[in-house]
Amino acid sequence: MHGELVVVDDVPGEFAERVIEAFHSRPHDGFSFAASGGDTARRAYERLADDGGSQIDWWKVDIYWGDERCLPLDHEDSNYRLVRESLLARVGAVNANYPMRCDEGADPYQLRLGELGRIDVVHLGLGPDGHTASLFPGSPALDADPGRLVVMNEDPTGRNPYPRMTLTFAGIARARLVLVTVSGKDKQEALARVASGEDLPAARIRGDQVLWIADPEAAGDLA
Repeated sequence: MHGELVVVDDVPGEFAERVIEAFHSRPHDGFSFAASGGDTARRAYERLADDGGSQIDWWKVDIYWGDERCLPLDHEDSNYRLVRESLLARVGAVNANYPMRCDEGADPYQLRLGELGRIDVVHLGLGPDGHTASLFPGSPALDADPGRLVVMNEDPTGRNPYPRMTLTFAGIARARLVLVTVSGKDKQEALARVASGEDLPAARIRGDQVLWIADPEAAGDLA
């Protein structure tokens, strides 16, 4: 496992605290944040909206996405909708948000991230199969050209439905801070496999700083 593992009872609270710290220690005026999806992410963003509502100047925040399903943005399975409901609607407004739009292909997002340069915080999760973002075991995106920051991808097993747009490992590695939140016993085996050095997609996460935030159920014997 690359990075530090922190085991806490309150994953959303620890996540919010780390994002607030990153905002206040940022090396420039703006703040870029790449969001994730899933139940743990929803709880994390609701907590960030509560705890960071008055501690973060949201007019300085630009929201990006680490991955997205190729669905209408208002679809119940859309990561954009999840972030809108759990964070954006709660904090009122941000400086800008940049949804991933599959109908445009990956190139426009590639160009946007190329212009941005570094990403202050990238938030990721961990799937039971060891995937992170939409980088699935055995999928073409795992072997993306090092110059590609964003690609289209899908799960060759079909377990994770819908075609996707996703950051590559090179895109994730542009982060000053990567926060990986892991909750629940159903993630315990995957986290243990990553920690043991098994060649799973999530084991390839890199960034200036990588912090894994897990609850005791997910951490298991790692705690």
